[in-house]
Amino acid sequence: MTTHLRRRVRALATTAAAAGLALVAGCSSGGGASSTAAGGVELVKAGQLTTCTHLPYPPFQSEIDGKVQGFDVSLIDLVAKKLGVGQQILDTPFENFKTGAFLNSGECDLAAAGMTITAERRKNVDFSTPYFDATQAVLVDRKSGLTSLADVKAKGAKLGAQAQTSGEDYAKSKGYDPVSFESSDAVLSGLRTGQVQAVVIDYPVVQGWLKDKADADAFRTVDNLDTGEQYGFALKKGNTELLAAVDQAIADAKADGTYRKLYEQWIGPYDAAAASPAAS
Repeated sequence: MTTHLRRRVRALATTAAAAGLALVAGCSSGGGASSTAAGGVELVKAGQLTTCTHLPYPPFQSEIDGKVQGFDVSLIDLVAKKLGVGQQILDTPFENFKTGAFLNSGECDLAAAGMTITAERRKNVDFSTPYFDATQAVLVDRKSGLTSLADVKAKGAKLGAQAQTSGEDYAKSKGYDPVSFESSDAVLSGLRTGQVQAVVIDYPVVQGWLKDKADADAFRTVDNLDTGEQYGFALKKGNTELLAAVDQAIADAKADGTYRKLYEQWIGPYDAAAASPAAS
């Protein structure tokens, strides 16, 4: 994954309207003065909740019709609304979420990027209560004749994965040496162009890809791997006020039906048992 920092900040018009604020697109600087929002939450930039993400990663966050949208974006919108501010998104390399670099430098208030909670990552960041249970899928080119992840190794096919993700970690833990791609779009491109014959990546991402008829005709899912993963939003260690606000927003959304509505909008059919993970 590139180490160049891409700081493309996008103002979310829908969030701005809901919060009654006019957000100006621009880079958040670590040296800016912090401000206090509702509930005594300190923010890195006055009047906005600044979210780090890595684009694209549909259905959690991607650019649609000129706006960054998705399941994660919609959930953090709820947090911003409770704080009485708008949300602004900063697109950054994924590896910065694992180290907490952008949180520690004051670039962002939190990171929302379909990020799996792991013990290793907990050393650098605090996580919200889990908001999504995830599985890994193995998607293959129909012409390859592959029928499973094990088949990839047995037939000497090339496997791809997104860099710095749990999918890549899983493949390596099983003895594979996957071709590493910077983004989910690059993973799909690698499959389309024949650079790899199979990929391992989060199942909801695969679901989104297969909504395209051409991709559904060309590829198929041969394995759905239950790796016990749960997603959480990452915050700077010790930011207890914002962490409490995020956890409360998730709990309220589940209680009043908003979570289910957003889940069905972005992910698909709602399974209450699967969508209500216990805190970890």
